[in-house]
Amino acid sequence: MSSTVDARGLSCPQPVLMAMTEMKKLGQGEIVVLVDTDTSRENVSRAAESQGWAPAAVTPEGAGYRITLKK
Repeated sequence: MSSTVDARGLSCPQPVLMAMTEMKKLGQGEIVVLVDTDTSRENVSRAAESQGWAPAAVTPEGAGYRITLKK
């Protein structure tokens, strides 16, 4: 299962909360989280790891980042 969370334009903790909601909903699979700040990128990655999800890839995209989480 794959899902995308677009949290661009939102400040923390909203991107983290949106990603956590999606992690709980899916349980496992792949989630792509789009963020546009370094802080959001770091916080989403850290929150995912705390829930057993691995930030498999963090790539720059436009003015932000694409974080691919897998479990």
